[in-house]
Amino acid sequence: MATTDALAGFRVVSPSAVSGDWRRTVYLAFTLALTELKVRFFGSALGYLWSLMRPLLFFGVLYVVFSQLIRVGGGIEHYPVVLLMGIVLYTFVSEATGDAVESMIKHESLIRRVAFPRLVIPLAVTITAAFSLLMNLVVVFGFIAARGVEVRWTWLELPFLLGLLLILALGVALLVSVLYVRFRDIKPIWQVVLQALFYATPILYPIEAVRDHYPGALKYMMCNPLAAVNQQMRYAIIDPTAPSAAAAIGGFGRLIVPLGIIVALFVAGVVCFVRMAPRIAEEL
Repeated sequence: MATTDALAGFRVVSPSAVSGDWRRTVYLAFTLALTELKVRFFGSALGYLWSLMRPLLFFGVLYVVFSQLIRVGGGIEHYPVVLLMGIVLYTFVSEATGDAVESMIKHESLIRRVAFPRLVIPLAVTITAAFSLLMNLVVVFGFIAARGVEVRWTWLELPFLLGLLLILALGVALLVSVLYVRFRDIKPIWQVVLQALFYATPILYPIEAVRDHYPGALKYMMCNPLAAVNQQMRYAIIDPTAPSAAAAIGGFGRLIVPLGIIVALFVAGVVCFVRMAPRIAEEL
């Protein structure tokens, strides 16, 4: 009887996505992300500069091939910057979602702690990728300044566009991370999806080429959220003469499709993660 009375004052904490405190979850996510960054570059002479080198080297190869040899970017205003911006945005989505797939397995020891909020892990992966994105954007804007691109009021769209990209990446990261625990086929499937996403987004080629040769396919291509954000980023930040996302898809009203996909993926990720989070430790 005495033991029962003593235990009555304690609250049993069950495993969940958030564990009841959003501030603690966000704090732990930032802490885990900073720890991951330190571990990733520990012992490296160049440190954080390596996060800049990969997209820059990739950009260098693609620029030589597609502007000097194949000449896809001929006649496109500021094509090198357009190419680099597209690579940076895609790299963020690829890192945030690709690294999230096996994140639960990687942090199994943390998940087995009952009071640890499971949401911390995919959120930390997204924050880590977002840090790399911000570092890479510094380089992009250095190229923009060097090319003499004019500063315009449409640059104010930048936080909104990055916010959409962040929501998209986080939603997918939540979804693939929790599904991979039960379905290990998620990893190869998502790798194929990421590869297809790269070529389905106007990064290597300008949207004008699609408009001129396959006008009927343009509106379907722009339903891809990454393509819509990438094109609007080009229009708002780099080249005001380029088609905006609304012009490419056929009107502002049709932008509800890529925006709806972003919202749907985010909601699906949150719902699936919250429902499956309590059983993650059992299924690992």
